[in-house]
Amino acid sequence: MKRTSTLLDASAIALSSLCLLHCLALPLLAAALPLLGVWAEAEWVHGLFVIIAAPMTGFALWRAHRQQRLPAAAVTSAVVGLLLLLAGAAGWPSHDSETPMTVAGSLLLAATHAWNAWRRHRH
Repeated sequence: MKRTSTLLDASAIALSSLCLLHCLALPLLAAALPLLGVWAEAEWVHGLFVIIAAPMTGFALWRAHRQQRLPAAAVTSAVVGLLLLLAGAAGWPSHDSETPMTVAGSLLLAATHAWNAWRRHRH
């Protein structure tokens, strides 16, 4: 069971990092490579990241909570991170806030998963 939780946290951190990379690096690459610009600006990419991140985060945190009760701060930071990702993917409240919200959500989720992996390893 511990190996599965480690894999889930590692996968969630990797997905959050991929999301962060998408938001920060792809616009720079898009300027140099017009072909990547089409993919970087595709709205379906944001929705896909949320569709993958939400169940994976939920499952990882559920498993972690079953093993040892999670503090409310961990659950809150994960929920806020997912909500920021969802808001960024939906372009809410504006298209201009999409990148900052997505970056903040990705960092918050990655930090929560990293903290959970550290906590599990420590116990």
